[in-house]
Amino acid sequence: MQIQPVLINGQWIKSTSSKTFQAVNPATAELLAPQFPVSPWEEIESVIEAASAAANEMRGWSGDRFAAFLEAYAAEIEKRTDALVQTAHQETGYPESPRLRDGELPRTTNQLRQAATHAREGSWAQPTIDTVAGIGSLFGPIGPVAVFGPNNFPFAFNSIAGGDFAAAVAAGNPVIAKGHSSHPKTTQIFAEAADAAAKATNMPTGFVQLIYRTSHTDGCRLVSHPLMGAIGYTGGRNAGLTIKEAADKAGKPVYLELSSINPVFILPEALAERSAEIAEEFKGSCLMGTGQFCTNPGLVALKAGEAANAFIEQVKQKFEAAPAGVLLSEGVQKGFQSGIAAIQSAGATLVTGGGASDGPAFSCANTLLKVSGSHFLKNPAALQEEAFGNASLFVVAETDEELTQIAECLEGNLTGCIYSHTGGSDDSLYDQIAPVLRQKVGRLLNDKMPTGVAVSPAMNHGGPFPSTGHPVFTSVGIPAAIHRFSMLQCYDNVRPHRLPDALKPQNPNPGLWRYIDGMYTQEDYSA
Repeated sequence: MQIQPVLINGQWIKSTSSKTFQAVNPATAELLAPQFPVSPWEEIESVIEAASAAANEMRGWSGDRFAAFLEAYAAEIEKRTDALVQTAHQETGYPESPRLRDGELPRTTNQLRQAATHAREGSWAQPTIDTVAGIGSLFGPIGPVAVFGPNNFPFAFNSIAGGDFAAAVAAGNPVIAKGHSSHPKTTQIFAEAADAAAKATNMPTGFVQLIYRTSHTDGCRLVSHPLMGAIGYTGGRNAGLTIKEAADKAGKPVYLELSSINPVFILPEALAERSAEIAEEFKGSCLMGTGQFCTNPGLVALKAGEAANAFIEQVKQKFEAAPAGVLLSEGVQKGFQSGIAAIQSAGATLVTGGGASDGPAFSCANTLLKVSGSHFLKNPAALQEEAFGNASLFVVAETDEELTQIAECLEGNLTGCIYSHTGGSDDSLYDQIAPVLRQKVGRLLNDKMPTGVAVSPAMNHGGPFPSTGHPVFTSVGIPAAIHRFSMLQCYDNVRPHRLPDALKPQNPNPGLWRYIDGMYTQEDYSA
């Protein structure tokens, strides 16, 4: 069986590796052709050196150059829509429509085009000028960026097409994409589109490169290499922390999106007002994509009583009636079962589900667990184990104070949600819980489930550890996401003609916001 080439320094070349792997169709458990290489260190190092050469060549380039690439790339992706959708369907089990064709692929091209807009406009760089002191500063590119994509978003978070990629390019950096083993052919098709766009827009040969897989040791060597600028990682906590340890030792900034159980607090009067509506919303959110979203609601806190008992029974019936979806891989299935077992060992009882489904697909029954609030407070760490997939844990508190204490015991999460009565009957309890929950999550929601992340400049897809590695940054939302892959560059008493254009008062950029002598101004010279 033919081994697929890697994209290195502008060329598709045969890998020197003797180790290979294949993707697996999770709906049938069958191996998929073709084979892909596990790149050896010598190959990885050549990728790094090519990216460094590209970074040197691109120094001082305007945002227009990177915007042109991003726009051309989005167009190249759209030419390959059918191939991408069909391949990702085989490699992930996700439905072609609406998930892949109608949802995730348009989101991906939209991200790229948003990044292009901000790269061209330039305000993300936050040029700041002090004319009295003769000092100016702005954010600029940091150097080669390695992107590690996850298994659960083959398009929107793909290492060579997703949000981290778009942000790194918008900042003016070359990207080394490390593909995910769950969808290598999908990633290869993206890389072909990126290579075509790079050539069409005259980018350096080492600007966009792809390797599919490395050993764990070589992955750590990659992120800690002296020529690397920064790292973006989305995936499991254990692997992410290993990457972080290696990058931290070398002083390389690494931006991690790890695990999150996304707590949902449903207050008593909301439950009395619209229990059936909330149960349906929860079922839809928790089972969407077989629960394989980083914003899946994995913990629901309720106050004990007949309404809570009835709600749990409603959700149980809905979970049992809904088909069990396909999990992304055998590893995800085993991890799901391990997570459920750990939560039970910590004291939770099974409401429904828990076991693997019949048939060849990687699949587990829709699963619900339950634990008392008092027991949760005795063992909060173990009961926040992530069971990545179609599962959630009900935590039933006896008192308002216990609900608030549950919020206080939570780890850092991407999201947190509170459902309350539309007429304000829960406001007193909301005011107790919300300030606590606010500090535990990156995004606080009211009266809506957390699944789904809008690609908006106002979005924060981040949060306190361990949901991410740093609570200041977001992986979704341009222009804020661009800053992760930049460095602050200061110019002190530098002669005006040597300054970047954005710091030259005599060369204004129409529409660009700049901070000059204590005031933000938006220049418009179109008139």
